[in-house]
Amino acid sequence: MQIEIRHSPSFGVARCILAPGETINVESGAMYAQTFGIEVEAKMEGGLFAAAKRSLISGDSFFVSKFTNKHTGAGWVDVVSVLPGDVFAFDVNPGAGLILTKGAWIASDLGVELDTKFGGAGTFFGGEGIFLIKASGFGKVIAAAYGAIDVHSLKPNEGLTIDTGHLVAYEEGMNVRTRKISSGIMNTLKSGEGLVMDIMGPGDVVTQSRNPAAFFAATAPAAR
Repeated sequence: MQIEIRHSPSFGVARCILAPGETINVESGAMYAQTFGIEVEAKMEGGLFAAAKRSLISGDSFFVSKFTNKHTGAGWVDVVSVLPGDVFAFDVNPGAGLILTKGAWIASDLGVELDTKFGGAGTFFGGEGIFLIKASGFGKVIAAAYGAIDVHSLKPNEGLTIDTGHLVAYEEGMNVRTRKISSGIMNTLKSGEGLVMDIMGPGDVVTQSRNPAAFFAATAPAAR
């Protein structure tokens, strides 16, 4: 699969260019447009148990759409996120996977396996959920952010503290700790801050400039 990213950083679109017979997995509802000759099939990725676990625990869709190029020439599928923002592509290799936050994954090669990963006991109190998505195997992963993307390349023993609502992804194997940024319930309410993640290199960390949970909390009263 070849990937072309357009309309960044505000309204990113990832064009997945497929060779004849090539198939990709796409998050349900993420397809924006496609060429003729692309066949679509909805499946429970990994079987019933894996699909149910991914849906109930991480919040991702129960079904995954499989797009196969049945045309004799190249075809493409455009994929987008629900929220406005950028998209990025990451190469996953054996022993070098990617950990994604809830809702970040939108598409990947067939050689990439998705599973849930416990994000640490501290995240139980945050709006981002206690589980993350682990992408492993071999191939490309396409993920989305709310707002603009920053990629932080950390050297060995170099660390970064991130508000959990602004985290998108980090490389597998990095040292990660979740903690409260302030002590006491009243201090947390006064500061508006909750949980942060301390991530230590080496490796890349992807963050988003906007916080989806904060946006939904601010707009929910007006939607009633």
